Parts: sequence; structure tokens; C-alpha cells
Amino acid sequence: MEKDAIAALIDEKNNALIDWLSSHDNDKWSEGPEGKWTTGQHTLHLLQSIVPLNNALSLPKFIMRYKFGKSNRPVRDYHTVVNRYQERLKDVQGKTYGPSKNMKTPSLSEKTYLLDRLQVESKKLQYKTQKLSDKHLDNLILPHPLMGKMPLREIIMWTAHHIEHHTNTLKNNY
Repeated sequence: MEKDAIAALIDEKNNALIDWLSSHDNDKWSEGPEGKWTTGQHTLHLLQSIVPLNNALSLPKFIMRYKFGKSNRPVRDYHTVVNRYQERLKDVQGKTYGPSKNMKTPSLSEKTYLLDRLQVESKKLQYKTQKLSDKHLDNLILPHPLMGKMPLREIIMWTAHHIEHHTNTLKNNY
């Protein structure tokens, strides 16, 4: 997938999420199905996943290469990345990693702030994606807690799917 198409996909998925969250009943922000995340926690989780990616993409490329290495395989297409992620989700059955493991429940007063931050970080990711060279997108890698090391192009495509995954979960269960 070309970088302009990836940036457009991120924009599309994020807009769908923001539209749903903006129109979602405020009374349900702090509620979720029994034993599941609240709407606010889904929002916070997505923000906690995109901020470190944007931070990593801001690193000088030689530092990223030194710290994480280079890809040793061809880049997978979007559908392959999505299918691998879905398989991995089945394997871990709802476990979470990193800052999302013991997540606080954001208050309703934080909703506007979190939605604004999510939009800003999404726009940053779109911009950074379009500015990266194809060489860097295909050769530089970053670690993903569930998927392992992924070329930048794949992890950015995964981010678009990740947004869609949580949007669908919210629409179906909340």
C-alpha cells in the first residue's frame, strides 16, 4: 500500500471513530460491558498506542536503525497484517500489554481532551507517513508488543486497522 493511501486510510478510520465517540451518549463514557473496557478506556488505549509510534517516527532514522534494526523480509500487505493481528488476538484472548494493562478509567471531563489529542496524533501520523521515504518505510522496524518487529509501513497500516478494530468493538458492544 502506498504511503498516501495509508495516510488516507488512517484519516478515514480515525474520522469514523471520532464521529462515533462524539455522538455516543456521555452517560456511557464511563461504562462498559461487564469485565470489559469502558468507552473512555478504549479511547485512552488508542491514544496510548499512537503516541509512542509518533514519538518513534520522530527519532533520527539512524537511531531507529541502531536501536531496533532493519527488516529482513519483504513488507506484508494490509490484509496479511490484519489477518496476522486477528490470529494473534485469538492466541492471547484479551490480554493487554504496556500502559494499557492497568488502565485507569478516564472521567467524562477528559472526553473532549482525549478526542482532541486523538485527532492531533492521527494528523501527526498521517503527516509523518507521507514524509517518510519508501526506503525507510520498508526497511526500518519497530517492535510491537503482540506482533513482534514490524517494518514501519506495516506498523502504520496496523494502526489504521487497530482504530477500526476498536471502533467496531465499540459499535457492536456499547
